[in-house]
Amino acid sequence: MKAKYISYQETHAFSKLVLDYVNENDFLKSFYSYRPDINGLKAAIENRNFTGNRLALVEVLKNQYQKINPNELVLNNIQLLEKPNTFTVTTGHQLNLFTGPLYFIYKIVSTINLALELKLAFPDQNFVPIYWMATEDHDFEEINHVNVEDAHIRWTQKTTGATGRLDTKSITEAVNAYKGYLGISENGKKLAKIIEKAYLTHANLADATQYLVNSLFDKYGLVIVNADDSKLKKQFAAIIKKDITERHSEKNIKASSAELDKKGYKTQVNGREINFFYLKNDLRERIVFQDNRYKINHTEISFSKDEILDEINQYPERFSPNVVMRPLYQESILPNIAYIGGGAEVSYWMQLKANFDFYKVDFPVLLLRNSVLLIDKRSTENIYSLGLKFEDVFLSIDELKEKWIKQNSDAKLCLTDEKQAINAIFEKIKLQAYKADKTLDASTESAKIKTDKLLSNLEKKLLRAEKRKHETALNQIENLKNRLFPKQTLQERVFNIAPMYVNYGEDFLSSLIENLEPLGGDFTILLA
Repeated sequence: MKAKYISYQETHAFSKLVLDYVNENDFLKSFYSYRPDINGLKAAIENRNFTGNRLALVEVLKNQYQKINPNELVLNNIQLLEKPNTFTVTTGHQLNLFTGPLYFIYKIVSTINLALELKLAFPDQNFVPIYWMATEDHDFEEINHVNVEDAHIRWTQKTTGATGRLDTKSITEAVNAYKGYLGISENGKKLAKIIEKAYLTHANLADATQYLVNSLFDKYGLVIVNADDSKLKKQFAAIIKKDITERHSEKNIKASSAELDKKGYKTQVNGREINFFYLKNDLRERIVFQDNRYKINHTEISFSKDEILDEINQYPERFSPNVVMRPLYQESILPNIAYIGGGAEVSYWMQLKANFDFYKVDFPVLLLRNSVLLIDKRSTENIYSLGLKFEDVFLSIDELKEKWIKQNSDAKLCLTDEKQAINAIFEKIKLQAYKADKTLDASTESAKIKTDKLLSNLEKKLLRAEKRKHETALNQIENLKNRLFPKQTLQERVFNIAPMYVNYGEDFLSSLIENLEPLGGDFTILLA
């Protein structure tokens, strides 16, 4: 596969905040610590003040990996985490069924590639790529389905607790449906075997996801973390206690969000008075402060201040951070220097900088994950035969059709010159009318506006007439757009890895490793 790169602006698919961050807008500088470039990463390495327990982290990871047989490179990377000159590069994601949308794959590849780039740039340090599994998330409806081309596969199960703890006994039907799509090709059978072993031989969704992601990426040294662990939570217990009982996060995040709102940036998350859930068995419910007690929402469980502090001391694993506290937990237990996320993640992390500062936890370098549009051979041929540029395909269907018509029509479809000439005539008429009677000025302006509208309508009719003459080419454009942008959005937000793996096998992943540039600052187009 060959790669081409275009700017994020040319895709028309990213928020103002993300584009301003990539382009180093001055206003945003107070909402992050370091620029997402090699100099920013160098500064992050030099200034990282990690106070977490490396030995405990390694012990937990070794225990979690006992259930699978990882590549030796993974085990070496885990062992390296004991060393003070080892740092992590992290991405996080929910436990989506069968990996979910393609952007999950791109997040992980971006993370692996950044770790490789950093090792080349700073050979005296070690860099371990980390996938942080969001095992404590409880929004099952967000992760229980996957789109495989036209098929929508869903795992149906009742649940109320953390998704990582979900029993996989009821997932067989979804696995069989997915395997049915994968078919009998060599690539399809290979992925089907991995899927079957992941979900049908592991007791819960966390272990199944760990096996699946490890099977895809262990040869690149990816280390997978399940932070739903008492030894890891113990390291975060001091912040858990302080934030639940003193409730600082809400005001810190609210102040940052207000500043971003004033500048017209859309904020992604809102802090609550208490930003932790109570996690136990099949229960994950918000902790709320009412009547001078700490109550577990929708239950009869409640604690006094002393009781909840004692509960945190004895059972830190029962306190699960929400979306605004999870990053703080992550940076407390990992020697992390960079976090790679999508546009929404980069945006909400910027809302959290003040809270990191308050708790004296180092804020990592934020990097926008690589985004990819894979263009198959047929589509590439269509683009060339239509005389389009690759960046043109990011225009809407109507915009692309109109552009093609204007480039390929012999007829004069734009009446700009004529409009300018008529406007000049009207200016003369207005002057003559004003001299004759000052009250005629408004009438003349009204006539000018009506004439402009008539000419604009005529332009549209000329364009429609020309479209009818080029119906075949315009149908090709529409089919091209629908293939490359399912549901009129970026391919990576809809497609699953399945069709890519069936068609290209391991070459798909190796091409991503070869071509994605986490520090490149551009959108990637891959030509199959």
